[in-house]
Amino acid sequence: MHKRHLLTACLAGVICWGTASDTRAANPVFPGRYADPEVAVFENRYWIYPTFSARYEQQVFLDAFSSTDLVNWTKHSRILDTNAVSWAWRAMWAPAVIEKEGKYYLFFGANDIQNNEQQGGIGVAVSDNPAGPFKDYLGKPLIDRFHNGAQPIDQFAFRDRDRSHYLIYGGWRHCNIAKLRDDFRGFEAFPDGVTFKEITPDGYVEGPFMFWRKGKYYFMWSEGGWTGPNYSVAYAMAESPHGPFKRIGKILQQDRAIATGAGHHSVLQIPGREEYYIVYHRRPLGETDGNHRVVCIDRMTFDDQGMIEPVKITHEGVGPVPLKTSAP
Repeated sequence: MHKRHLLTACLAGVICWGTASDTRAANPVFPGRYADPEVAVFENRYWIYPTFSARYEQQVFLDAFSSTDLVNWTKHSRILDTNAVSWAWRAMWAPAVIEKEGKYYLFFGANDIQNNEQQGGIGVAVSDNPAGPFKDYLGKPLIDRFHNGAQPIDQFAFRDRDRSHYLIYGGWRHCNIAKLRDDFRGFEAFPDGVTFKEITPDGYVEGPFMFWRKGKYYFMWSEGGWTGPNYSVAYAMAESPHGPFKRIGKILQQDRAIATGAGHHSVLQIPGREEYYIVYHRRPLGETDGNHRVVCIDRMTFDDQGMIEPVKITHEGVGPVPLKTSAP
């Protein structure tokens, strides 16, 4: 049964939303139209950084949500907006946040550029706090050109096991990987002299995500049209973050009894545990507005060969998963 959510003012200027602590979260996990959720764990809290799902001209800010248990969520409003980014004026998309040496770096797309003559692309902002406020780090886009045919959107910041950092990104059915400099102000060329290496697998459209598990790099992406019912997530595996990646199959898609357009996701591993969740957006049944997208969480599992099993999307969502508090 769908649980009733509770809405309360928990802090000045901050809104909390969730359920009683012993119930399941229920999907969507927080109210409002949001998409492209990036999930992370910072400062002993879960964080979700989504796109505000509206017309491009209204996408001038980013909110964040935090939780201690995946069930009860606190909204942090306008952690970044176009007032803090001189070159951005609309279509702020798909935030990706990573911590490095006590600072938080938020990579974002802006302006939905259609060619190399337009201003915009992928930017980066920085803050001392995962809740912001974030400020523009460079004063210009980090990537403002189409390399290998990839529109500069849908960026994901990946930390490899050797502590190297990569930006994996791309729309328009092309995906690149590029190695970030230590200061995140630019990129280092790969040994072959290439800076933006294409790793596009069959079926790729947008929304890349990568994680490492048991010796394998799992590369995931979204397929289909973002406004349609068949938006979905597929994946591949390789022994290197550079691939080659051969498509294995879909693991997240619509259920006509629950919701349509399930896609553009991220993956959460509970720290220290072999327990995974997929955080994604979907469209309520019967909804025809392409921007009516909501953020949901469901369990993600693997078979004995390490293959990702198809995700069952639910109304019930997940139960509470408290984070262990580190000893002082």
